Amino acid sequence: MTRLDDVKTLKALVGDPVHLREALKAADIAPLLMVLIHLGGDPAWLDRVRPYIKGPWSFHEETPEALKAELREAVAAILADYAQTGRPWPVTPPMDLLPKMLDVCTGQHVPPEYYPLVLEEMDLAGNDPKTVLWRQPPAPDTLKHFHALIIGAGFSGVGMAIKMQEAGIPFTIIEKNDTVGGTWYENSYPGCGVDTANHFYSYSFNINHDWDHYFAKRDEIFHYIKRNAEAFHLEQKIRFSEEVLSMVWDDAAALWRVHTRTAEGALHDLTANVVISAVGQLNRPQMPTIPGLENFEGPAFHTARWDHEAAIEGARVGMIGTGASGMQVGPAIAPIVKTLRIFQRSPHWAMRNPLYFAHVTDDKKWVLKNIPFYAKWFRFQLFWSSSDGFHGMLQRDPNWHDQKRSLNAANAKVRVELEAHIAHEVNHDPELIRKATPVYPPYGKRMLRDNHWYRMLTLPNVELITDHIDHIEKDAIVTKDGLRHEVDVLVLATGFQARRMLTPMHIEGRNGLTIRESWGEDDPRAHLGITVPSFPNLFLIYGPNTNLAHGGSAVFHSECQIRYIMQAMREMIETSSAAVEVRSEPFWDYQKKVDDAHSKMVWSHPGVDNWYKNAAGRVTQNSPWRLVDYRNLTEKFDTAEYDFRRATETTETAA
Repeated sequence: MTRLDDVKTLKALVGDPVHLREALKAADIAPLLMVLIHLGGDPAWLDRVRPYIKGPWSFHEETPEALKAELREAVAAILADYAQTGRPWPVTPPMDLLPKMLDVCTGQHVPPEYYPLVLEEMDLAGNDPKTVLWRQPPAPDTLKHFHALIIGAGFSGVGMAIKMQEAGIPFTIIEKNDTVGGTWYENSYPGCGVDTANHFYSYSFNINHDWDHYFAKRDEIFHYIKRNAEAFHLEQKIRFSEEVLSMVWDDAAALWRVHTRTAEGALHDLTANVVISAVGQLNRPQMPTIPGLENFEGPAFHTARWDHEAAIEGARVGMIGTGASGMQVGPAIAPIVKTLRIFQRSPHWAMRNPLYFAHVTDDKKWVLKNIPFYAKWFRFQLFWSSSDGFHGMLQRDPNWHDQKRSLNAANAKVRVELEAHIAHEVNHDPELIRKATPVYPPYGKRMLRDNHWYRMLTLPNVELITDHIDHIEKDAIVTKDGLRHEVDVLVLATGFQARRMLTPMHIEGRNGLTIRESWGEDDPRAHLGITVPSFPNLFLIYGPNTNLAHGGSAVFHSECQIRYIMQAMREMIETSSAAVEVRSEPFWDYQKKVDDAHSKMVWSHPGVDNWYKNAAGRVTQNSPWRLVDYRNLTEKFDTAEYDFRRATETTETAA
């Protein structure tokens, strides 16, 4: 419903009471209860249902059927009352009840510091709070002579473009692929999907009510991004099949001079007042350096470049790597291949979620689309269930007795639960338990979802090999113990070149300083993960120290960065500034805060080896902050942290 006070829509909603009551049976109790209270229902309902909500996921709720039926009747009745009276319902919930509502909805305590984030993320102010509005409308000529360049048309690039288009800021997107989607276009391997609940892993300004799964597979997510691009007519502003080779800052003209190459090899030059990199961290496959790999005669490909022409059915497949993509590929292909030999360097933790394979019923989709505020409260539940609640488990307790296996009491409890799950899934096979159980604490690497990975290991045609690879021959992988494992197809689930962020672009800032000289090979740094000294008018989305490895949604993070960048551009345009650059002092202050926070967290644990750390052991990829912390850090663009340079008559116009 586009207008919550649309009486005709409401009357249509309650006009078929039989269908309404039947559809409400598909509604989860906690968000449905929130709808009732939001619409002015009796607050006593909160105390009646509260004892039965044990946590934020739907499977944590144990409300008796009779009470559920009574609640559904109460919701149907209040909707009918609104339809009969024709009065508009409140956009915001009763604020005096909000703290209690949040606690009951999640089955946990939601601290007051989250209230602003909740109202914002749920859009309960009647508008999009993440939309940056002009404080005073800029003169048409001002925008006419301002042009921004976005690199990448994935989730973040499309989201950035939508917000710029709403503000009327001219832009062009350079996209190396032939369509939008970014990583959700490039990764099409069997089993590819999201491990964040997708009713939260989506734009807050365009909630999708029609997901077929709670954890969507690749095609659903790709088409969601594509629909958003089409809805805002972005294709006409995207230069597809074109790649940025270099960007050089022209200080005299206050412009970025950008050099690109098309898929056909044609070279182009263009200029931009502002460049926004939305290429992310996981866009360049990391190919393994294994002796003899080039001699393998069968199909050999990275998961991010899946060869759909390769005949894997009935084949002997060797898969190198057991990270996120490997864990999704394995169970998807094990039933159709002759043998699957998995070569593992180190195991990952994977947590069970009962909704991982569940389908969203048509009645549930109807409830999400039609019952006022239900989708918003459902989204909040998912935010709380999969984000900051885990943050405490990542903190190292210096007095904890078992530092090698866990970090603190809560982390140790999770480890016990995970170990029990692994043992159950592998039928208590001691050898598989040994191979599949990490020695490092939970969350030391990205916590994955168990998509039947562990039970797959028990299949007769699957073998988990933990001996290191020595070399590869034309038809086999040979391990250090001398065993020769014959394979027909090689699948390389070996991750991405995240440590060399922004590679392979040549980026040159003020005074000829390159991004590689500033960062070295593997030490990227940015203020709030967004701006870098000596690189004016350059903004990063999903930049250094913004990867989420403890929970949450990358889309939430990118929307925080998009709002911050929009504020920066508004400041530039409204003050007629040609250049904006983060000052050295706040930049280094922020780096110290990030490093200090990480020193107490799991990713700095001496027993943890992951792609989050560089060669010196510094965590360069992950954010140490809770989502509420990062939201607060990026809520307002602080002009005191930046140097501004006013436009002059000699400043060139971008094109």
